[in-house]
Amino acid sequence: MRGCKIEAVSAMSSAGNSLDALYRKILSGETALKQTQRGDISSFFGAVENLPPLPNHWPTTHRSRNNQLLWALFLQIEAQYRELSKSIDPARIGIAIGTSTSGVGESEPYFDYLTSGQPIDHGFHLDQQDISSPSDSLSRVLGVDGPAISISTACSSGANALASAKRWLEQDICDIVIAGGVDTLCQLTISGFHSLSAMSDQLTIPMSKNRAGINLGEGGALFLLSAHQDGCQVAGVGGASDAHHFSAPHPDGRGAQAAMLSALRQAQVRTDEVGYLNLHGTGTEQNDAMESKAVSSVFGKVPCSSTKGIIGHTLGAAGALEVAICYAVLLDSSGRAPANAFDGVLDPSLPLIGLLTESEATAARVAMSNSFAFGGSNVSVVLKSGVPALS
Repeated sequence: MRGCKIEAVSAMSSAGNSLDALYRKILSGETALKQTQRGDISSFFGAVENLPPLPNHWPTTHRSRNNQLLWALFLQIEAQYRELSKSIDPARIGIAIGTSTSGVGESEPYFDYLTSGQPIDHGFHLDQQDISSPSDSLSRVLGVDGPAISISTACSSGANALASAKRWLEQDICDIVIAGGVDTLCQLTISGFHSLSAMSDQLTIPMSKNRAGINLGEGGALFLLSAHQDGCQVAGVGGASDAHHFSAPHPDGRGAQAAMLSALRQAQVRTDEVGYLNLHGTGTEQNDAMESKAVSSVFGKVPCSSTKGIIGHTLGAAGALEVAICYAVLLDSSGRAPANAFDGVLDPSLPLIGLLTESEATAARVAMSNSFAFGGSNVSVVLKSGVPALS
């Protein structure tokens, strides 16, 4: 029997350029989002700062800010990767990356040149915005020959990448996999969400009576995974599609319920063993209503929170980044779980689901993360600590 062991994790967002820094910021309850004007749209955004340059041997046509962030994430786990991979056939090393924007931001100056009538000298190449660019270019740079895919299922992309990695390891296709998600802000995304009236010009406040929409962020997380059975495991990944609407979730959360139940079954854990649930929790009226119904149906009450009030909605990276936060909860020696960042005014129409209104102690040995995307692509991920759960 092969496992899906978490050997190392990297994470970056506006809240910090490492998992430790990011998690400390989340526990503080202080938002990392800043009010900014982007184009003609004013909102709160979460941007990553101080990205390292891409190495000289990075493929020329795949140079983008998104891949800069991917490379920065890899550097955080490089030492563990080099040690683990030195005796492994490159054909047995896989890469699975979730993204929704890839390098779309690099195309925007190109369109500026076109509309201005000026000579096109920006150097834009279509490879930069290919969805396949992150996994393709990273596999080239690392010289690996195993499966390499990029997954774009909107906000569940990073979680779906973990699902692929888990299958490759358990089905003996790979011995190690680098999996996760990465997404960077661009005007196309901002304008798109603004056109859907999904963005708030105030700080996002998930599960609040006063919630008015999302704040966008950027970031990412990478997991170095092996087939070993010890240590912290990606124990269950449940996927379901409710296919209710292009952008709106099913109001009863049927797909969300199915994803959570599937992940729990695969992980072979009971609902009362889950010590922390990271909600998708976007702060939109429909998503929060749907998710609270689904969580109530599956768990009743469970210690849970949305961390999007601190780091924003990181879109294609959210599914991986919020699993990384769950991993930090399981490793936290103080046994704390992050509070829901909001205004303290719970929506009385939503069922009580155990929302954490302040950082609280939890003896979590099992944690779950929810990611519910456009088109009804719903994914839940269950992590099990290497320490046995208390009975």
